[in-house]
Amino acid sequence: MSIKRKKLQARARRGTRVHTSVRAVSSFPRLSIFRSLKHFYAQIIDDIQGQTVVSCSTLDVSGVSGDKKAQARMVGAELAKRALQKGVSRVAFDRGRFLYHGRVEAFAQGAREGGLQI
Repeated sequence: MSIKRKKLQARARRGTRVHTSVRAVSSFPRLSIFRSLKHFYAQIIDDIQGQTVVSCSTLDVSGVSGDKKAQARMVGAELAKRALQKGVSRVAFDRGRFLYHGRVEAFAQGAREGGLQI
């Protein structure tokens, strides 16, 4: 088996493990993220109703500048602001297959600074 295939399988296993643990434990809405090479996307999902409550990305936020970490922090703050307007103050953080460092960590800090309890 090639190294690339092993890495892809490890990512998929990690994502599945994180998703199932967050969904099984939490009675709160789930904050799910996705990070691409250019943009950062986040949404708060109510798994009971199966609907997205709030979403935000670097494409939505106006005045995005700086490096990718700064952009992720701005998306976190904007998502927190939108969530508080909808009445969501506490969420379960579903980082998916992404490790908690770099842009993911900056996003979480921005969301906490914005008023979300993660």
